Parts: sequence; C-alpha cells; structure tokens
Amino acid sequence: MSNKSKAFTREEELLLQDFSRNVSTKSSALFYGNAFIVSAIPIWLFWRIHMIDLYSSLISFVVVTLISTYLVAFAYKNTKFVLKHKVAVKREDAVTREMTKKLAEDKKMSKKEKDERILWKKNEVADYEATTFSIFYNNALFLAIVIFASFYVLKSFTPAFNYILSVGVAGGLLALLSTGTQ
Repeated sequence: MSNKSKAFTREEELLLQDFSRNVSTKSSALFYGNAFIVSAIPIWLFWRIHMIDLYSSLISFVVVTLISTYLVAFAYKNTKFVLKHKVAVKREDAVTREMTKKLAEDKKMSKKEKDERILWKKNEVADYEATTFSIFYNNALFLAIVIFASFYVLKSFTPAFNYILSVGVAGGLLALLSTGTQ
C-alpha cells in the first residue's frame, strides 16, 4: 500500500458538506432568527391573556426566550437533516428533467460537468425545501404545545410559573422529538 494522503478534493469536501448535519452560516442565522421570533410570541400571550406584568417578569421572559430559542433552532437543524434526503429523493426526477433541458443547449459542457450541476441543483432544491418545511413544522408544533400546556395542562399554576414551564417544556419536547430518525 502506498502512503497516500487522506485529504479530500474540493469537490468531495463540498459533497460531504451537503450531507453533513452542519448548517451554513446563512441557514444558522435564519434558524436562530425564526426561533427567536417564535420563542418570543408566548410573551404576548402571557402578557395580554394571562395578565403577567411585563416589567416584573422581564428576567424570566428573557432567560426562557433565549433557552427556547436555542432549543427550537436545534429542532430546526435536526428536522432539516432528516428531511433533506427524503426531499431530494422525491424531487430528483423533476429537477433532473428541468436541468437536462436547461443544459441540453450547451454542447461545450462535458457529461460529468452536467451531472455535477444536476446534483448541485438537486441538493439546492432539497436544502431549500427541507429548511422551509422544518421551520413551518417546528413553529406550528411549538406554538400548539405552548397553547395546550398553558391553557389546559398548567392552567392552575401561577401565570409566571405557567410561562416558564409551558415554554420550557414546549422547547424541550420539540428538541427531543426532532432527534428521531423518522
């Protein structure tokens, strides 16, 4: 056996990056921005409906919102990873047809380069659709859990404790459910 370097080529690194759990800086910013907004929505619910004083509960609002933001963003990332491959498989034929039509006119391009562009486009479509669905699904689930917990399960607790538990449990449950493989 020769003493070859185990370094990957640039193309191999890009392909591996597309299938890793790591998200790009752009996706991460999108996830944390959306997670912060959806985590802050319950503040209005508890301020206006449960009549919590905004200023006296400011510290608990900030702390719980930040923790919930992290947990929801974690759920976004996990859900996106699980969905990305499924979406890529479902969209494969349509993207291949579209890109083949688009690249058919370019006679200078080699078959390998056309295949690489098709693969790149499939990955781009799968990434976009998995990201948007992950955000939608997790936001809906998070808000449903918060509303159910605060109005039904924890309704006998004090509003401040109800807020801390309902938002904390919703974020934790969302993060836990996102770790599944289905």
